[in-house]
Amino acid sequence: MTRVISPQTVLITGATGGIGGALADVYAEPGNTLILQGRNAARLAELSAQCEARGARVLTRVLDVRNRDELSTWLRDVCNQEAVNLVIVNAGVNTNIGSAGAGERWEDTEALIEVNVLAAMATVEAVLPSMRARGAGQIALISSLAAYFGLPVTPSYCASKAAVKVYGEALRGWLAPEGIRVNVVMPGYVESQMCRDMPGPKPFLWPADKAARFIQRGLARNRPRISFPFPLNFGTWWLSVLPPATSERILRLIGYRG
Repeated sequence: MTRVISPQTVLITGATGGIGGALADVYAEPGNTLILQGRNAARLAELSAQCEARGARVLTRVLDVRNRDELSTWLRDVCNQEAVNLVIVNAGVNTNIGSAGAGERWEDTEALIEVNVLAAMATVEAVLPSMRARGAGQIALISSLAAYFGLPVTPSYCASKAAVKVYGEALRGWLAPEGIRVNVVMPGYVESQMCRDMPGPKPFLWPADKAARFIQRGLARNRPRISFPFPLNFGTWWLSVLPPATSERILRLIGYRG
């Protein structure tokens, strides 16, 4: 069995969410430094105290990643002060067409793209110079199994996660010769408020702590794609390779209807 070795310094965006908080918890070990960003100040303070009680040194920042100038400035400053080993680009939001199928509001779609795509890319752009200068580092981009084939209830979310998936795959090929590891994480349904707010069935739902441990093991092994759980991963991958009309019929049969 591969032994999991935690990086010394881990930066997590969206740390106040379900997966982000669980990841902070699994990396909270004596000697480790956690750099946690979130919008919920109360939850961030609670998470910081929890991680410090486990022996980690914790730095926090409350900010909205849609403010990309503030985000980039903060990240560059942090990377100048700390040798960040692992950056987990986890901040994300969801929107949907509504229970009556009225459609996504443009304001929600625009905010989603700003958080899920533009802020993710801005995060990578800001942390890369220090990693390239050191010739070492690791970046984990949180995508989703929804990136394989668009679900009719969450069009913008699926599009954003497909963008993150392909972006991460391209980064990995570019940066590997420089000693920088890039991994794409594709979770299925993980217990969180965002998951609860999403319409439609949620098969093979995992608790957040189980997902965080799986991600940690995959990152330690530098797996290019960390996707789970297996049954849902296998099924969603098939949706991407079957004829689209067949995939659409399958989604209708299991309850995903626009």
